[in-house]
Amino acid sequence: MRQSYIYIITNKVNTVFYTGVTNNLIKRVYQHRNKLGDGFTSKYNIDKLVYYEIFEDIEEAIKREKQIKNWHREWKLNLIKKSNPDFRDMYQSLL
Repeated sequence: MRQSYIYIITNKVNTVFYTGVTNNLIKRVYQHRNKLGDGFTSKYNIDKLVYYEIFEDIEEAIKREKQIKNWHREWKLNLIKKSNPDFRDMYQSLL
């Protein structure tokens, strides 16, 4: 079974957040970083990976993504700060 991921990316100054789900986190973050799509993340220069979770079941990942997308901003900030208090870009650690 293939792993799935939920992730949160932000812009350089950590003011706008995007939550997504994917089965290839490295490829997906690469796409965001290189603006390979005309969407929300390209428009707001969102390209810094600050949080992710790993799932064995895509359905569970999708469920978690929907849960986080419905959270208040403060809840998302607290979630990120628990594992990444400095909001460092985690992309390089995946490579």
